[in-house]
Amino acid sequence: MEQHLTFADLGISAEILQALEKKGYGYPTRIQAEAIPPFLAWKDVIAKAPTGTGKTFAFGIPMIEHINADSEDLQGLILAPTRELALQIGDELRGLLTYYKNIRVAVVYGGAKIDGQIRQLEKHPQIVVATPGRLMDHYKRRTLRLDKVQTVVLDEADRMLDMGFFDDVTKIIEKVKNRRNLGMFSATISQEVMTVSWMYQRDEVEITVPADIDNRPDITQYSISCPPLEKIDTTQRLIRTLHLERTMIFCNTKVMCQCLCDDLKRMGIAADCIHGDIPQQKREKTMATFKNGNLPVLIATDVASRGIDVDDVDCVINYDVPQENEYYIHRIGRTGRAKKKGIAVSILGTFPEQAKLEEIAKYSHYQIQPVRFLEDGTLVEAEIKKPQPKRRFR
Repeated sequence: MEQHLTFADLGISAEILQALEKKGYGYPTRIQAEAIPPFLAWKDVIAKAPTGTGKTFAFGIPMIEHINADSEDLQGLILAPTRELALQIGDELRGLLTYYKNIRVAVVYGGAKIDGQIRQLEKHPQIVVATPGRLMDHYKRRTLRLDKVQTVVLDEADRMLDMGFFDDVTKIIEKVKNRRNLGMFSATISQEVMTVSWMYQRDEVEITVPADIDNRPDITQYSISCPPLEKIDTTQRLIRTLHLERTMIFCNTKVMCQCLCDDLKRMGIAADCIHGDIPQQKREKTMATFKNGNLPVLIATDVASRGIDVDDVDCVINYDVPQENEYYIHRIGRTGRAKKKGIAVSILGTFPEQAKLEEIAKYSHYQIQPVRFLEDGTLVEAEIKKPQPKRRFR
């Protein structure tokens, strides 16, 4: 059904339609088509949908529609598991607010100075995006009030509750006395997610968007084999041969991340990296440079990359094959977003890496095409070795 639906069909205001048009969004994704109408009708929603399917707009649009811009009360609250994701949601909401002059969004999260955040809250934002721990800090300091909040959204609810925020999240929900609806968006519905839904949602609308062909990003996936010591050389050849302008490279460890970054810089490629040992401020600065298009190559570990949302990454390179099947899906989901085509290449240096990638392909029902470099540097598809049929003797 949603294929023929436009955003205008969902009953959205002219200001948001204008903002969506400016961003180049014509049609809602399945999660948006299914979640926006019940949310607009103040219903509780629990939605399971894969990463990269447009969840932020699915709850962000109805939340903005419900805000009374003439009031300075905090009316919408979004909880996210990490600061990166909180910042990303803040950016997306501000994009939707291009034509609304007096709706303000504040983003508050741990690991940053609280004073700047207090100044943001003094401007009376109607929407706050927060990590649960820092939100509780502000609540205790009385730098924000929750008594006028109407809508609460838990984004990436499974991860947030897995990360030990269960108590904080339930305390926050209980403090929102005048809540009219609660939205929970999650890639998986874990036991904790079910518990929170059972405790706090009423007559909720359940939405499940399977990771099927329709809503999967359009990503062509390749693998390339090389000796382990030639991985760095292979990486820079891929960047140059494919004329990549914006690439994300994933490594499994912080050490590998840093080494690869240093090596690529020595090879004359403008690269930077984010991992757990890099201070938060520097990480945010690097992320902003990558988002603005001023950094061609960003290298990251899985943990540090959570919540990165850049719409036009040309290619994702798996320098290391991830240890978890889910990580592979998360990684390659950074490209091929917003209905654009994307490329993902996994570099295989050892037999175990090859075996792991085969397992991932089987688990995810992905087609991963092997490629190789010819002597002249051209990249071509490699033949997939098929098992030889047994000859029958008569």
